[in-house]
Amino acid sequence: MNKIIEKIQLSELVYQLKVEAPLIATERKPGQFILLLLSEEGERIPLTISDADPKKGSITLIFQVVGKTTHLLAELNKGDFIANLVGPLGTPTHIENFGSVVCVGGGIGAAPLYPIVQGLKNAGNKVTVILGARNKELLILENKMKASSDELIICTDDGSYGRKCLVTEPLKELCEQNNKPDLVVAIGPPIMMKFCSETTRPFNVSTVVSLNTIMVDGTGMCGGCRVIVGDKTKFVCVDGPEFDGHLVDFDNMMNRLNAYKKHENSDHHQCHIDLKIKDKE
Repeated sequence: MNKIIEKIQLSELVYQLKVEAPLIATERKPGQFILLLLSEEGERIPLTISDADPKKGSITLIFQVVGKTTHLLAELNKGDFIANLVGPLGTPTHIENFGSVVCVGGGIGAAPLYPIVQGLKNAGNKVTVILGARNKELLILENKMKASSDELIICTDDGSYGRKCLVTEPLKELCEQNNKPDLVVAIGPPIMMKFCSETTRPFNVSTVVSLNTIMVDGTGMCGGCRVIVGDKTKFVCVDGPEFDGHLVDFDNMMNRLNAYKKHENSDHHQCHIDLKIKDKE
């Protein structure tokens, strides 16, 4: 059992939880995630570790309410318990002093991006962060990103805050400079990561993307997170979640994400994987 020691609502559907998990807090590295199980009868979901405090023995989870489990998770409060957390899982982000790094976060993608920004800055990099959201109300982690980077650029679709543009606009401007970035890290909706990768491609700037949005059970057993990277099949949860953005087949990934959209939105939705398991019992 893992106790919730803090709960903050960051925007309309985005919540931040601090949870007691001393062993995970000590071992976690940027880019890694946990598997969360609310109850013995519930489903397990993967969530990126947004931050950790080894001294207090806590980890920070930021999530968006999108389905039944995240709805139930959002109903919990300080003092409540989560049945089980497993982690840290996934391949950690490769951190070293690259020189100049641009980190691009779209929407809830700012949450998994934050520990990577911290790690890259602590390694001696010059870090520029570009944060994008549909409007000011949906922007998260602005102050933390500002404190952990050398420069923060904010973009909103409606112009309610920062620049009225997509994140690819300032990214392209930075790539066009004589001292172009040595590395770009982009995390957010697949369409955003695709166009960030296409923006950096002509400039031959190495680009890393995190495909955590497609993960299902986080162990590699379900096969639901298959993606094509460099014409090879990879599993995001065990081979990633980070890959070379110039090699990812984003169109294939987005088609897979949308394949069961109609069923997922149905009131009678039940996971096809669960049904197959029950059929064998």
